[in-house]
Amino acid sequence: MKIKAYAKINISLDIIGKRETDGYHLLRMIMQNIDLYDEIDINKQESGITLTCNKSYVPTDIKNLAYKAALLFKERYDIKEGVNINITKNIPVSAGLAGGSTDGAAVLVAMNKLFNVNASDEELMELGVSLGADIPYCIKGGTALCEGIGEEVTSLKPFKDKIIVLVKPGFGVSTKEVYKSFDMDKARIHPRTEELITAMANDDLEYVANNMKNLLENVTLRKHKVLIKIKEDMIRLGAIGSMMSGSGPSVFAFFDDMLKAQRCFEKMKENYKEVFLTRTI
Repeated sequence: MKIKAYAKINISLDIIGKRETDGYHLLRMIMQNIDLYDEIDINKQESGITLTCNKSYVPTDIKNLAYKAALLFKERYDIKEGVNINITKNIPVSAGLAGGSTDGAAVLVAMNKLFNVNASDEELMELGVSLGADIPYCIKGGTALCEGIGEEVTSLKPFKDKIIVLVKPGFGVSTKEVYKSFDMDKARIHPRTEELITAMANDDLEYVANNMKNLLENVTLRKHKVLIKIKEDMIRLGAIGSMMSGSGPSVFAFFDDMLKAQRCFEKMKENYKEVFLTRTI
């Protein structure tokens, strides 16, 4: 079975507190799939789990979320047979795009079909959250409001076909470290999540692009000034709004004109290796 595992961007990321039990940050964020994806090929085999990937820096053992997802699925549903997983990686890693989570989610969805388990999306989402907070959203996909630590997913009206240029600079960031450095007291301006949801429902790209907000920019942009430059360059090249996705360091920008987006894409390619011209889906 072949399955596409789509990347996500955050149109908003708000931090509203901490969970008392484990200190995890409580979030309120709007997530959106974009047309950038890894391809997952998954086949039954006699036993065990084998994983291969076209990128040598991607782990192919238990450190990989797709491997972990396969193991968890086998244990939960008492699957005796094994699986062979091949990942064609297109989504940059450690980028704030849920590249690992989306692969893990795709494996759960694919194995559910492959072994005729017929678990509901909700059941898979519940299973997936133990591997990572982005996995439930990656199973649901589309346009969604994610709350709690990310596991409470509410589908929103689709915000499709909006033109995006995405830049991933040549370094990664640790999500864990970014959250650890986040200071709630310094976050004075929070995203207007409800207004953004309304604007997206009305297809008001102008409002969304000008009002999207990610509180984690407070941490990552301070440490990596190049991200500020990327945002400014994209605006200068005709973007109507630009923001970092997740904990970073990927920066995306919305465009209302394909020619401007193309020009920005070409220009950013001169300085950065991983640049994508894509759309919301």
